[in-house]
Amino acid sequence: MRDLLAGLVALLLLGAAASLATTLHDVRQRRRRRFEAERARGRAVVAEVPTGEDLVLVTEDEDGFYYGGQAVAKHDIALVRVLINGAPIAEYVSRRRAHERAARSAGFEDRPEGIAADRWDVEIEASGGTLRIACGAIRERVSQELARSIFDRVKAALERLDALTIPSPGSGAGD
Repeated sequence: MRDLLAGLVALLLLGAAASLATTLHDVRQRRRRRFEAERARGRAVVAEVPTGEDLVLVTEDEDGFYYGGQAVAKHDIALVRVLINGAPIAEYVSRRRAHERAARSAGFEDRPEGIAADRWDVEIEASGGTLRIACGAIRERVSQELARSIFDRVKAALERLDALTIPSPGSGAGD
């Protein structure tokens, strides 16, 4: 009798493991299809942001950044900032928009002590409004790394646009 019960428990555990493996395979396939669909649109995946029970992609193409169903054109972006619990810790203001506001910080400060569970967001301010990307409050710096990668990517795009439209000091332009 004990052997029969052990056999039933083993079969139940095997069934549960097979179900989990099938679910994991389905999730991976769905994720791969989403990535391929974005690549087919000419977009690169910047980050996967956890929202509830799903992941929302932050993507980029030559013209803009996309977060779920929201889009912001690169040439419309005035600034990007990283927020912890709503307070900015890093900000980059486009030189094209520098006359509109002064930057509070030029870089990303890495402060691992005491902030592992704080709320991390990235805010992209553009002429059409502000897009806030909630990166979460996941421990072990996961949310911080998501915010860092999105911030760095938007900042790099703004720096490229600034370099194309505004000559840098000492470049000899206008001499």
